Amino acid sequence: MHLFEALFLGLIQGLTEFLPISSSAHIRVIGELLPMGSEPGAAFTAIIQIGTEAAVLLYFRREIAGIIKAWIASLKTRGQPLNDQARMGWLIIIGSIPIVVLGLAFQDTIETRFRNLWLVATTLAVFAALLYLADRYTAKRRHRTKQLNDLTWTDGLIYGGAQALALIPGVSRSGATITAGLFMGYSRAAAAKYSFLLAMPAVFGSGFYQAAKSLGQIKADPLFPGWAPTIVAALIAFVVGYLVIIAFLKIISTFSYRPFVYYRLGLSALIMGLLASGLLTTQ
Repeated sequence: MHLFEALFLGLIQGLTEFLPISSSAHIRVIGELLPMGSEPGAAFTAIIQIGTEAAVLLYFRREIAGIIKAWIASLKTRGQPLNDQARMGWLIIIGSIPIVVLGLAFQDTIETRFRNLWLVATTLAVFAALLYLADRYTAKRRHRTKQLNDLTWTDGLIYGGAQALALIPGVSRSGATITAGLFMGYSRAAAAKYSFLLAMPAVFGSGFYQAAKSLGQIKADPLFPGWAPTIVAALIAFVVGYLVIIAFLKIISTFSYRPFVYYRLGLSALIMGLLASGLLTTQ
């Protein structure tokens, strides 16, 4: 992988990670269309996601510090009511359980069969329809939408189950969790914010796991492009991702998710067209 390809893929990762359009699908497809002529692989995708999650840490740094502090304090005061920050810490842990369990159980399938582009194109379209229905449901609600302090343990698990669906490229981590949140009655801003916070344990865990695994497999893995381009891509993803968080949280408080629905459908149709023409390969 050349430096400009790493820069471009890092840019794409930063632009798409927090939008409900599936960053992994974009990396999977664009990698094959670049001069290198092949996708960069699941390890590369997981590691550069560390860059975008670092942007979440920076943007929500004060809130995250408060959550961690309150969660640790709750361990020392068992039996007493939890404050909102401590509850959020436990909800993030509970919501992370499904993706950890399923990610470990289906690791080989995730890194091989789930990356089939016909499957990616299909999930882009299916979850576009679900996002459209969820956003429409939110717009028509006449009673108060839920906020983060309304989160229950059941809601946390439902969010976590939705996030686990993003193990399939094309689903979109933020798209799945935001869709679930909207169907449960949460506001657009609340659903997006919890989506960002919930993603951190899973993405950091997956990224560092893939990084550790790749230390001994760089030569054996034909898809892994090496550490230099991977680190460059992660750094670019961090910078761009931070700017996208700022813009996205402002946009969703005013506008609907409908443009993202249309984009997903268009991307799905494009991928299917490229597959049919032979310009993309399924694996």
